[in-house]
Amino acid sequence: MTQRVELATVLDRLAVDELVTGYAVAVDDGDWTAYRALFAPDGRADYRDAGGVEGSAEEIARWLTSTMELFPMRQHLIVNRLVRFHSVDRDIGDTAQVQADYINPMRFAGDGTAPDFVCGGRYAFGLVRTDSGWRLHRVTVHEKWRRTPERAAAGA
Repeated sequence: MTQRVELATVLDRLAVDELVTGYAVAVDDGDWTAYRALFAPDGRADYRDAGGVEGSAEEIARWLTSTMELFPMRQHLIVNRLVRFHSVDRDIGDTAQVQADYINPMRFAGDGTAPDFVCGGRYAFGLVRTDSGWRLHRVTVHEKWRRTPERAAAGA
């Protein structure tokens, strides 16, 4: 790889990291305008594995708007990001895949201060380079576990 290609790869990795972090921040802050802006025009998300829905970024933003009202406190942590760029003629191409684990503590509306609903799993992000930079083409949530108030009380 040439130094120019290596520099481009580093810049792309930083842009991809910012996109994935922006996703978490938008969901946690309930900023559905920012959430929609993270997606390519034909971008889709699939939350079915976590009990949600599948659809366009617009459809998912509407669903999240109502669903997240149940949880005024949320802290979406996306970690262990494995980024894979697709190559074209030994240069970085215009698509990428990111596999990343998440843990998501949330609190139901009420007087409590600690999270009472926590889930974790893995995201599969499909990204595409657009004229506006890297955007989400596909987001798939693979929930691996969840801790609900009933389970927490039973284990206490």
